[in-house]
Amino acid sequence: MLVSLFICPLCQSLLQPASDTWRCDGSLNPRQTVHAFDVARQGYVNLLPVQQKKSKAPGDSQASIEARKRFLNAGHYEPLQVLIGQQMQQLLAKDKPVAEQNKKPVTWLDIGCGEGYYTQPMAQMGSEVLDILIAADISKPAVVELAKVSKVAGQLWYQQQAVAIATNRETNKTTAIYPLVTSAAHLPLRPRSVTGISSIFSPILPKAFAEVLIDEGYLIIAKPDGGHLASMRDALFDSVREHDSDKFLQELSPYFKLLDTHHVSAELSLSAEALADLMTMTPYAYRARNEKRQALLAAVEQKSFHTQAKFVVYVLQKYSAK
Repeated sequence: MLVSLFICPLCQSLLQPASDTWRCDGSLNPRQTVHAFDVARQGYVNLLPVQQKKSKAPGDSQASIEARKRFLNAGHYEPLQVLIGQQMQQLLAKDKPVAEQNKKPVTWLDIGCGEGYYTQPMAQMGSEVLDILIAADISKPAVVELAKVSKVAGQLWYQQQAVAIATNRETNKTTAIYPLVTSAAHLPLRPRSVTGISSIFSPILPKAFAEVLIDEGYLIIAKPDGGHLASMRDALFDSVREHDSDKFLQELSPYFKLLDTHHVSAELSLSAEALADLMTMTPYAYRARNEKRQALLAAVEQKSFHTQAKFVVYVLQKYSAK
């Protein structure tokens, strides 16, 4: 089922997953040599070649990841998490019967997955809705975190295969997770192989997304909405530029049609510790002057800080090639 899903990031030959080492078949390599990618003990695979890196450690730092874990696990952004899950369920519920009839897996790519706050609930949908979940991020520390949690839960692809073999079943009822370190601009996926993509506060690459999506495949995008964390930004910056959430829709229009737009918000009452985590996990950590950050945190030591998180979620569908 998975032979033709992944491609080698070095030569674009077909890449075969395995529990220990992934190997391409070298068919598109001028030298006909095979490239190998070891599965890390945590359960992820690094498919980010050195030539695709713009720095030694691209993506989120460990400090940012830890801050985001604490903040998100406290439930501050739960309304967004729930909304994304609901939209995926609605989209895939009608695609699953067609995929089964065609004997094809329902495959979802969560690009910029981070440590998996939004990814893990996707996996909980089970194979009745979603067969394969590719969790991809350019940050190795983030993917390590997601892989470790997935491994403990028995959700990794090779764990699912082992269960299927042990129980003499072709498939398991749990969604299989593939944690990958990779670049969104160079996705190691065969063209027209993915049913849907989610990009939650992550890069929007219209052509790259359209290339790996099946015809009429789905794209869910989550971005900050106008007024997102307004009181925090007012306290940190002398002048505030409003979020232009839909500026990328025109770039997507040659490949995708907009199906729906959803707005969701959450009232936040934050302690100094939670506010510090919020700043650390956002660009405000380095864009705001240090004295502004320290003054805000000092003020919050006396009483909770109130702000509003506002998000917009776009649901799009790729045009059919017909």
